[in-house]
Amino acid sequence: MKLGKVEFCHFLQLIALFLCFSGMSQAELSRSRSKPYFQSGRSRTKRSWVWNQFFVLEEYMGSDPLYVGKLHSDVDKGDGSIKYILSGEGASSIFIIDENTGDIHATKRLDREEQAYYTLRAQALDRLTNKPVEPESEFVIKIQDINDNEPKFLDGPYTAGVPEMSPVGTSVVQVTATDADDPTYGNSARVVYSILQGQPYFSVEPKTGVIKTALPNMDREAKDQYLLVIQAKDMVGQNGGLSGTTSVTVTLTDVNDNPPRFPRRSYQYNVPESLPVASVVARIKAADADIGANAEMEYKIVDGDGFGIFKISVDKDTQEGIITIQKDLDFEAKTSYTLRIEAANRDADPRFLSLGPFSDTTTVKIIVEDVDEPPVFSSPLYPMEVSEATQVGNIIGTVAAHDPDSSNSPVRYSIDRNTDLERYFNIDANSGVITTAKSLDRETNAVHNITVLAMESQNPSQIGRGYVAITILDINDNAPEFAMDYETTVCENAQPGQVIQKISAVDKDEPSNGHQFYFSLTTDATNNHNFSLKDNKDNTASILTRRNGFRRQEQSVYYLPVFIVDSGSPSLSSTNTLTIRVCDCDADGVAQTCNAEAYVLPAGLSTGALIAILACVLTLLATPHTIGDLSSLTRDRTHVSCIGSIES
Repeated sequence: MKLGKVEFCHFLQLIALFLCFSGMSQAELSRSRSKPYFQSGRSRTKRSWVWNQFFVLEEYMGSDPLYVGKLHSDVDKGDGSIKYILSGEGASSIFIIDENTGDIHATKRLDREEQAYYTLRAQALDRLTNKPVEPESEFVIKIQDINDNEPKFLDGPYTAGVPEMSPVGTSVVQVTATDADDPTYGNSARVVYSILQGQPYFSVEPKTGVIKTALPNMDREAKDQYLLVIQAKDMVGQNGGLSGTTSVTVTLTDVNDNPPRFPRRSYQYNVPESLPVASVVARIKAADADIGANAEMEYKIVDGDGFGIFKISVDKDTQEGIITIQKDLDFEAKTSYTLRIEAANRDADPRFLSLGPFSDTTTVKIIVEDVDEPPVFSSPLYPMEVSEATQVGNIIGTVAAHDPDSSNSPVRYSIDRNTDLERYFNIDANSGVITTAKSLDRETNAVHNITVLAMESQNPSQIGRGYVAITILDINDNAPEFAMDYETTVCENAQPGQVIQKISAVDKDEPSNGHQFYFSLTTDATNNHNFSLKDNKDNTASILTRRNGFRRQEQSVYYLPVFIVDSGSPSLSSTNTLTIRVCDCDADGVAQTCNAEAYVLPAGLSTGALIAILACVLTLLATPHTIGDLSSLTRDRTHVSCIGSIES
């Protein structure tokens, strides 16, 4: 029958133990510590337990109990008077003892990795009295290790990274295998490492498990990932040892070892001359085999005739160079531009600069295409001036536009009536001369902003726009007038020379704050005996009283004509009437009421009589009798009294 590796190992260890035990005499056995024994108060001679150092082989798979060792007391004469008792860890369940001979056997398979030793206690008893003949003593059964556990990588599988182009011997990662066998006994737990897969690119240090690079200049761009298989074998790697494996995935990380390269030496793009400023003309991209930050680009224009017309920037998401327009293109001025574009990495690795420059250039040619453009005015804004006194049909100014295309088509002009709703102006369709179509009034509209349209004769859809600002110049065509509607009052008890109103004037003509006004009373009012006017010489005038006292019953309102002259050339004047009301005032001169008496009492009729008449009317209205029933009225005492009062 053939034996497996484990069974063969067990067999060899059993033979070794047997030879060890059989070669030792009882006199050579070590003695354990013992305690003094006392019986019936008399001291007896000290006895000692005698036994072997007990070992039992783990993983025993035999059908019979495994012999462990023998307990023996020097009191035992071999006549059967002594019996042996075993207690403690595993007693009776794992370990049994022959009470007559003291032989100990293991009845179950033991695993050192589960429990390395058992602590038990032994007693020798007198068989007849069942009393101890030796003190109880403690001993240990140690489980003898065999190589029954393979190394294991508890942290596997592993992943690691190492920069590409690393020199030979660069450390990548350390792997560690553990072996559950006894590291203090034999070589069962002594592990060595080897590489089963991953050569010739990587190697492993046999004792430490450190994985290192084994080939120089490994290129990520050629291959960026490697799968390694690492083996750990116990028994120092000898035949019969157990082994375990793990995988290690090694990724080459990128370094900036590749310069950018344009896929083409030149590019050409066609753009219309009407393309707006800031529009994208083209996108170009240099290829870079590196990734991430190592592939980030910077672009710039290093040569050519497009400086100031174009600029290039980088799209950070795509790393493209974006060419945009900086100024308006004009086919008639220049039909093409040539740019020399350079692409460079932002951060080149100094180790690889010896390979050459980390930049590349290409040529970009931009062809400007002609576009049928609308007419262009010679000025973006035409300021013009005209007097508001100008006659209809007079010339104000001229605008000019031309076709910028090479065809130079004739241009016709018109006014955009959306900006000249009332049609104040006309324009000559051929010459661009602007004339007045209506009388102008600066006070109605001081500035007219109009849009002039210039249309190509050959292509009416091409329309250019020019802007004209016409300022209306002022003439003195508005007379001055009161600055406001004055509410002037004079107290009945006013004294002569008292100022009752201060007036000012306004003029719609320019300048709004630069006029000088002159005030006076009209000729008809100069000699009146009620009021006078004083010009304050500051564009104001004061109205004063000329007599003592005013009566509302005599005259409640006075009308005073004021003559105002402006300082224009020629000057204009106007007469403005100031209304003055007579009011009853308090002691402080504050008007209380300005209403005149509604009725003047007839001569001989007193105020008391008037009150009596009103009371009688009210009484008559309140009675239910008709006016014709005078007999009943006269019989009523109250009515008779009322009628009597009226008659009196």
